[in-house]
Amino acid sequence: MKTDTSDANPVGTDRSLPSNTIFELLLEEQRRYALYYLSEKVGAVSLEDLIDRIADREGQSTRERIDRITVEFHHNHLRKLIDADVLRYDADAGTVERRAAARLLDPYLELASVDGL
Repeated sequence: MKTDTSDANPVGTDRSLPSNTIFELLLEEQRRYALYYLSEKVGAVSLEDLIDRIADREGQSTRERIDRITVEFHHNHLRKLIDADVLRYDADAGTVERRAAARLLDPYLELASVDGL
């Protein structure tokens, strides 16, 4: 099955992401997995649950590793995803949620999932 990625602006979104932004967002495996995981969910997900899923996926769900992922995700990945307007973070509730613009990344996440995302 061939996936057409030539149209980066699917119906229902009036916004596009520059190709450099798309590549930057998908550069890191933890961001790719977070975006993929959130694409499978409806509504907000606790950041703690997302971090636990990332740690499980990496096969290192020790408390120490979870703490390191949490710090890394907060200071590196979360900010990039928010700035690109593909993720919403509610600090009070401790939740993250995909925004409409994240749908622009779905064709690329589908390709990445074929390669073992």
